Order: sequence, then C-alpha cells, then structure tokens
Amino acid sequence: MTEQPPYPSRPGSGIRVWYRSMRSRDSSEHHRVATPLELLFDLCFVVAVGQAAAQLHHALAEGHIGHGVFSFALVFFGIWWGWLNFSWFASAFDTDDVPYRLVTLVQIAGGLTVAAGVERAFDGDFRVMVAGYVLMRLAMVVQWLRASRSDPGCRPSALRYAAGIAGCQVLWVGYLWLPHGLQPVAFFVFAVLELAVPIWAESRRGTTWHPHHIAERYGLFTLIVLGEVILGATNAIKEGTAEPGHIGALISLAAAALVLVFSMWWLYFDRPGHARLVRNRGLLTTMSWGYGHYFIFASAAAVGAGLEVAVAYDTHTLHDVGGIAAALATTVPVAVFLLSVWLLHIGPTNECRPIAVGFPVTAVLVVAASFTPAPIHVAAVLAAALVAVTVVFAHGQPQG
Repeated sequence: MTEQPPYPSRPGSGIRVWYRSMRSRDSSEHHRVATPLELLFDLCFVVAVGQAAAQLHHALAEGHIGHGVFSFALVFFGIWWGWLNFSWFASAFDTDDVPYRLVTLVQIAGGLTVAAGVERAFDGDFRVMVAGYVLMRLAMVVQWLRASRSDPGCRPSALRYAAGIAGCQVLWVGYLWLPHGLQPVAFFVFAVLELAVPIWAESRRGTTWHPHHIAERYGLFTLIVLGEVILGATNAIKEGTAEPGHIGALISLAAAALVLVFSMWWLYFDRPGHARLVRNRGLLTTMSWGYGHYFIFASAAAVGAGLEVAVAYDTHTLHDVGGIAAALATTVPVAVFLLSVWLLHIGPTNECRPIAVGFPVTAVLVVAASFTPAPIHVAAVLAAALVAVTVVFAHGQPQG
C-alpha cells in the first residue's frame, strides 16, 4: 500500500476531494507524523487535563487528600480514554477528509464539555462530564461504522469496536441514576469494560496502527502535559510573589521545579518510544504500553498540582496540610512517573543494570525526600542524578 497524501485531491485537478474511502493505512509507511488536526485535538484535550490538575490542587490544599486523589483518578480516566481511542483509530484509519474532520470536531466538543464538567465531578456531580464523554465516544462509534463499511477486511473488528463502545455508553448514562454509594464500584466495573473493548475487538483482527506514529502521539501528549505542569507552577509562583518576603524562597523553588520537570522530560524521551512496539506488536505488549501511559500522563499532571501546593506551603498560605503531606503531593507523583517510565520504556531486565536499578531506587528516594527540610530540591537533585546515570551508562547501548 502506498502512503496516502495528507490532503487528498482529485489527481491532476488540484481540487480537493471531500470524501475518500476509509481503508486501513499501511503500518510501515514512511514519514508518518502527527497531523495538524491531531495536534489541535491534543491542545483541546489538555484543557481538561489542566482543569483536573487544578481541582486536584484545590482538594489537596484543603486537606481533602483521599477525595482529591480518588476524584482525580476517575476524572483523568475519562479524559485519557477519549484521547487514547482517537489516537489509535487515527493511526490506522485517518483519511483527513471532510467527514473525518467533522466527526473529530464533535469529539473535540465532547472533550471540552468534559473539561467544563470537571469541577462539578469533583463535587460528585458527573452529569456534564458524562454528557461530554458520551458525545465524544458516540462520535467514535460513527468512525468505526464508517471503517466497517469501507474496509471489508477490518469489518469484524470495527463492528466489535462500535458495538462495545455503544454498549458502554448506555452503562455510563445509567451511572447517573445509581445511588451515590454504588457509583465508585460501578465506575470501576464500567471502566474495566471500556478497557476490554479494544482487547475483544483486536483479538479478531488487529488494526494497522503505525508504531512510530503512535509513539510520537504519546510523546507529544506527554510534552503538552509537562507544559501544563510548568504553566501551573509558574502561575502559582507569580501569585506568591505578590506577597513580600517570599521572593528568595520562590526563586529557589522555581529553579528546583524546573530541574525536576526537565529531568522528567529527559528520562521519558531518552529512549525511543517506539522501540518496544516495533520489537513486539503482540496484543499484550501493545495494550500494556498503551494503557500503562495512563500512569505517566496522570502522574505528570499531578506533579503540577503538587508544585502548586508546595508554593502555597512556602508562602504560608496553606493552613490545612502539614509539611510532609505538602511534600508528598509532589514526590509521590514523581515516583509514579519514574516507575511507569521504567516499566514501559526501560524494563526491569534491561541489560544495563545501573539504569534498570536506578529508576526504582530513585523513585523510593524521591518519596523519602518528603521527610527532608527541602523536599522539592532534594527530589530535583535525585532526578537530575538519574539523568546523569542514564547519560553515562547508556553510552553504546542500542536505542531501539
């Protein structure tokens, strides 16, 4: 199969073709990169990520740690799952014609509706968020039905996707009428069913997603989330500088936060993201890599909320949370990020033992830094030291 042009037109006419058959793309085509539409999709979805991080920060600052973390995990699942399904579908079937763009517009509208409902969801009202989620998921059903009609070879899998997604949306609508006490259990059950749909569908016939394209999409979303972390921390420090007497402490904290986020970026992108996907396209490897990024994305977003809590603590505007709890708000997400990158990109059995051991050891030490007088600074030094280890010991190692 030859590579499809990004902007289809009628050969020799220069006139755009508004519709083209949605057939599976070649998983080995060259120069496959993210499209402008995919980048716009990411930017719209990061609005929801920012809302979730902001609400997590408010919950932690008010001392509602358990409720905040639990609500953040639930809300972030909806955001992440909508983004993930669009990305993998686009990797296999993106036609970039008018119908495809318009259906994607509906998905973006659903994502922004989800963002608008995040604050209410943290208060236990999921109506707006479920409405947005169902809207973007039903748009995904339309895409799969179109693929089933145009690509006979992929029809069985596409119909499974469409049926599974549609069935799950019925459950989410019913979720709104469940007693409040049953909703957490129901959420877990429904989420598991959502996760099972791709496994069920792909077991019939795998779709032709592109490993380099998928790795780039995940990397770009990681970059955007880290950018949201920097934005949130910068705004918090800006507000803190309005009060006299904290300039020195905030400058020091800002430097430590920048080193910490930069180290997280370095460690994630140090190894090619597609390496594991290219080596093994099996269903187990694909799903573990794709699903495992939930923890990378969520922990990265939570770091931003933690840094805002750290700023509030250093400026003495945090009254309901002690020093150790304030530190854990940053160090725990950093540790989760390091462990997730270790499992998905490095591997416990990596032939370079200093790197294979360095990630989990550093994760433990970062959490232990919470009990030091300057936890963010110590965590930043530890993360930077891990970067140094990867630079020194990765020399000569295969890069995928």
